[in-house]
Amino acid sequence: MSFLSALALPMNPLLQVRALGQQIWLDNLSRTLLNEGHLARFIAEDGISGVTTNPAIFHKAIADGRYYEDDLARLRQQPLSAESRYERLVIPDVQRACDLLRPLHEQSKGESAYVSLEVSPTLAADVEGTVAAGLRLAAAVDRPNLLIKVPATPAGLDAIERLIGAGVSVNVTLMFALAHVDAVAAAYVRGLQRLHAAGGDLSRVMSVASLFLSRVDTLVDARLTDLGDDALKLRGQAAVATARLAYQRYRARFHSADFATLRAAGARPQYMLWASTGTKNPAYSDLLYVEPLIGPETVNTLPDATLAALRDHGQVAPTLDQDLDAAHATYAALARLGIDLDALGARLQADGLGQFEQAFAHLLELTGD
Repeated sequence: MSFLSALALPMNPLLQVRALGQQIWLDNLSRTLLNEGHLARFIAEDGISGVTTNPAIFHKAIADGRYYEDDLARLRQQPLSAESRYERLVIPDVQRACDLLRPLHEQSKGESAYVSLEVSPTLAADVEGTVAAGLRLAAAVDRPNLLIKVPATPAGLDAIERLIGAGVSVNVTLMFALAHVDAVAAAYVRGLQRLHAAGGDLSRVMSVASLFLSRVDTLVDARLTDLGDDALKLRGQAAVATARLAYQRYRARFHSADFATLRAAGARPQYMLWASTGTKNPAYSDLLYVEPLIGPETVNTLPDATLAALRDHGQVAPTLDQDLDAAHATYAALARLGIDLDALGARLQADGLGQFEQAFAHLLELTGD
């Protein structure tokens, strides 16, 4: 291919997103991705700058992946719990992903290139258990670009504060509403204050706040369908409106004088991360939770199909600051209809935690005797 021909090729939309200051992370990890070079190519060719995981992802990886069979058979010969076997299977995968991303992590001075590993969802109401598990997993992986995933439950908020205060980087999961956004950011700041008071290095800590999107629309749309008539015009709007308003709160909080002291001491803002970005309603765009939410100092974590859709036909522009009046209007209209998005967020968090617990139980069945 000639130089002029190369210039004529359209730029990869994933790289365009990165140029606008948003990180794209892959919501998947398996030995197939690692052993067959797929993750390395995503990083090199698509600018993927992070990886997120959860129990459902690892269940699929282990159940479907031939690369786990020998190690699982060997581990079953040892007197280990199912959870210990699971951890011994996936921690090397997490380490390998961290190592693939390590050059980018160093180049970005710690701003990007993280891999997330979740504490057991059975600990969601257990502060001490979550803290202990977070510290143990962070030590076992032993990589500077690891994020420990902790749910934004009431107990999780206390655990987040303590883990950040201990210098552990955290991905806060199962957030569905602006009330979660505010509570999680406050816990992060309290953790930074703890770490600062103890003389810790704030620049070594990173956190992202993962706001789940598609599930919000699924639940809100069901309510709107029940109401009928003019309410139907609001379908498919709640999640994007929530994300845009969350980003405005992020900017007001972390680019304010209140955060200036911690920032001067090396603290990073807690980036908003758009999660659950695979569109569930086939009537909607397959990039509904991508194209309208592109902006700096944010992360979007994409499952494989959404990643492929963005690469294939994504329309990239700085959109996250657009239509803020419409976002406020959507919230007001939903409130007039009696739809309380914070209350629905609490329900979605409980439902999501139940789904994570079920996935984790299935995972332990897979790694048990």
